[in-house]
Amino acid sequence: MNVEQNMQKAIENLESRLLNIRAGRANPAMLSKIMVEYYGTPTPIQSLANITVPEARQLFVKPFDRGVLKEMERSINEANLGITPINNGEMIILTIPELTEERRKEYVKQAKSECEETKVALRNIRQDGNNEIKKLELPEDEEKKELEKIQDCIQKYNKIVDEKLKEKEQELMSV
Repeated sequence: MNVEQNMQKAIENLESRLLNIRAGRANPAMLSKIMVEYYGTPTPIQSLANITVPEARQLFVKPFDRGVLKEMERSINEANLGITPINNGEMIILTIPELTEERRKEYVKQAKSECEETKVALRNIRQDGNNEIKKLELPEDEEKKELEKIQDCIQKYNKIVDEKLKEKEQELMSV
């Protein structure tokens, strides 16, 4: 039964989505979804540049090929990150602005909705697991034991989701 594996994947997915919710600190993962047109092919920005964090609120994007600099700048602008890229001819500098209280609360709401989506996914995985067990036509006591295992599993993973949300909330609300 791969119920636990699927639940683990749902948690990993949540972690990567929570990374994209910025907390006023520079994080190279903020650029993970950005694709740059490179010789006619959409290419992830990480494949075309070295992304470094020189300070807590700055990102340096230094391309391996300077010819793609303008295209990178355009892609970052189009990504709608709320950050204006500065092109100095050699690299792109992104300065992350301080978050306002209102913006922090918006991000917390976004994190809560991501966690809620993960809990829905966990419930769907549980439902699929329960249906698989019922199809097996096991003896009643064995079936009950297996269903309880799945229930314990979802409770464990729901706790993990709650902990992740709590961590993200603290990170977002700390100034």
